[in-house]
Amino acid sequence: MSHVPQIKIPATYMRGGTSKGVFFNLTDLPEAAQVPGAARDAILLRVIGSPDPYGKQTDGMGGATSSTSKTVILAKSEQPDHDVDYLFGQVAIDKAFVDWSGNCGNLTAAVGSFAINNGLVDAERLPQNGIAVVRIWQKNIQKTIIANVPMTNGEVQETGDFELDGVTFPAAEVQVEFISPVDATDAMFPTGNLVDELEVPGVGTFQATMINAGIPTVFLNAADIGYTGCELQEAINGDAKVLAMFETIRAYGAVKMGLITDVAEAAGRQHTPKVAFVGKPEAYVSSSGKQINATDIDLNVRALSMGKLHHAMMGTAAVAIGTAAAIPGTLVNLAAGGGDRSVVTFGHPSGTLKVGAAASATNGEWKVEKVVMSRSARVLMEGWVRIPGDSF
Repeated sequence: MSHVPQIKIPATYMRGGTSKGVFFNLTDLPEAAQVPGAARDAILLRVIGSPDPYGKQTDGMGGATSSTSKTVILAKSEQPDHDVDYLFGQVAIDKAFVDWSGNCGNLTAAVGSFAINNGLVDAERLPQNGIAVVRIWQKNIQKTIIANVPMTNGEVQETGDFELDGVTFPAAEVQVEFISPVDATDAMFPTGNLVDELEVPGVGTFQATMINAGIPTVFLNAADIGYTGCELQEAINGDAKVLAMFETIRAYGAVKMGLITDVAEAAGRQHTPKVAFVGKPEAYVSSSGKQINATDIDLNVRALSMGKLHHAMMGTAAVAIGTAAAIPGTLVNLAAGGGDRSVVTFGHPSGTLKVGAAASATNGEWKVEKVVMSRSARVLMEGWVRIPGDSF
């Protein structure tokens, strides 16, 4: 019996923020994968090693967690006044499914350096030394993001002393600006309310802030679901009943937000919305053993991604947190003590994160101009990934 040999595809394995992913230049992909469709999805699934009934992604580049089962496709931008088009694919671990419904804010920090290194940013826009301003068009959500990438001697500087909780080693700081993360034509609060009563059959009725900023997110009060907001992954991820509860909440939240019309559709939209729960600032010990004091933070936030409690915080969810914190009356704002807030520092399982948001209201309608946070990024490996030639 003859077998089709492997093919190799140019790729770069990168860390961005607290995530890792396989990055591709669009024109390096096989022709069938240069357009959306089954061939593209099949290739990315095989690269990452999904679907894997063992949940390990041993035969691929994935790391068996939602934050390490990711792919990025970049191209010279087709949008005016932008440098690079950024398309993100969240690859399911145990299912043959790539979710294109949202962005990855963490990997956004790596988009600028990849774009520079691969000639996707015009040379005249790059300083020999200083900060390169890379204008990113996020294709999944049709938004502008600015990555401020440090340059030294004409090259991207990746090393530095910036420390990011959830990442073991320091690196160069990359400031990321999410510009107008909510469309003027879209409602930041899809229900029209800062706080709703979310009825979840078989689970309960909860106060919820449902916001569309960065990524659609359903925020709950930790106390309402029996938590404090100080939990680490092991407190939740090993309990199938609890995970099923969160997934049910997520499904009914998606319907309430108008993202789907029936809860059954939630299984085909795993990446969005996110579910997060907030608590008042309380001390805890992070997953690395670091002591987080109540005085270090404004509130605690825990969020689930792809069905599991995230080990740190998704960048897009941090945009939602920063935005909601800036709007008096949301559950996030109230957990932080209420009032006007342009900057908030929150605790997550790996430590803390500071995020700033510029939000304002006109005739009762809230809008956010931009959300800013600092991340870091680093090339881990570059060359080719190989997959069997009959994978697509």
